[in-house]
Amino acid sequence: MTILRGLYVITDEKLTPYQEDKILHMVSLALKGGAKIVQLRDKSKGDEELVEVALKLKKLCHSFGALFIINDRVKLAKITNADGVHIGREDSPLEEALAELPGKIVGVSCYGDLARALKAQETGASYVAFGSFFPSPTKPESPTIPREILSEAKKLLKIPLCAIGGVTLERAEELIQLGADMLAVISDIWLSPDIEKRAREYRALFLKYSPL
Repeated sequence: MTILRGLYVITDEKLTPYQEDKILHMVSLALKGGAKIVQLRDKSKGDEELVEVALKLKKLCHSFGALFIINDRVKLAKITNADGVHIGREDSPLEEALAELPGKIVGVSCYGDLARALKAQETGASYVAFGSFFPSPTKPESPTIPREILSEAKKLLKIPLCAIGGVTLERAEELIQLGADMLAVISDIWLSPDIEKRAREYRALFLKYSPL
C-alpha cells in the first residue's frame, strides 16, 4: 500500500525551468533532501510537449522511491504511466480520472470545502488537499481558509490530507499538528538557496511526529 505522507513538492514553470534540464537538477535536490511526492504542474504547455520531461521526472522520482504525480492532465498521466494525477474544481471529473487511471493515485483539491472532501472520499479519491492556508506567492488570487479546517477534516475523513498554499518551514509544524499528512510546497522549496537542506528540514518535522 502506498503511503501518502511527507513533503510534496510541486514544480512551477517559472521556478523550475525546463531549459538545460534545470527542473531535473532542482527536483533531484528536493528528493535527496527527502521529498516523498513530486507533482508536475504546467498550465502553459500541451501534453505532447510534456511527455519527455514527465518520463524523466518519473524515472528520477522512482530512483529515490518517491511518487510522481501529474497535475490535471489525466491523459498525460495515462500515457506516461505516472503514479497518479491531481485534479481541481475545473479539471477532469473525479469519476473520469478514476476510470482512466485504475489503481493509480487520484488527489482532489477541496479548497475549504469539507462537503467536497467527503464526496471525493466516497467516490474513491486517494487523498484530498485543502488550502490556501496562507497567501500564496504562486497563486495570489487564491482565498485563504482557516487552519482549523484540517482538524475538522481529520475527524471526518479516513483518507490522507494535504495542506497547500503559502506553506513555509516556519508554518509547517502547526499544519502537521492540525492533521496534515502531506505538505505541498512550491516557493519555499524552489526559492531556497539550499533546496536539499530545506527539504531535509521538512522531513525532520514529519519524523518528529511519526516515521516516514
